[in-house]
Amino acid sequence: MGRRDMEKILLEDTVSTEDLKKFETRYHEEQAALGTPKISTQFDYAWCLVKSKYPADIRRGIFILEQLYKNEDVSDKKDLLYYLAIGNARIKEYNVALKFIRGLLQVQPDNRQAKELESVIKKKMEREGLVGAALVGGTVLAFGGLVGLGIAMACKKN
Repeated sequence: MGRRDMEKILLEDTVSTEDLKKFETRYHEEQAALGTPKISTQFDYAWCLVKSKYPADIRRGIFILEQLYKNEDVSDKKDLLYYLAIGNARIKEYNVALKFIRGLLQVQPDNRQAKELESVIKKKMEREGLVGAALVGGTVLAFGGLVGLGIAMACKKN
């Protein structure tokens, strides 16, 4: 599979309107009944939003994923980091996307999907002339290290 194919799959595929509506309905029904939707429902809805073709939906999905990341009841944060990276890349926040994917790679350096996504993000940055901006980030790397450390500590607890 070529680089462009991988980029299309990771960053350009969108969710169907029907699926988005289905998960949105479930999310709001659980919110009305339970006060807070189940974690799995929140994740599914956020995933659909991140895969939407509308930037406002993607930003809402990122917000939900960030809230889930902060939730101590969520033990496996690797998927959250992965989809946070995808969401941010889809709205062209490449530095933020790299921060999340590098946090995941610190914990799982052999994660093939994460490596592919990192490569796709870097290629997009090169094409859009943003490589220099990525180097600004001692802060980005430090935050990525903290994220990785947090995941590692959470994994050791379990």
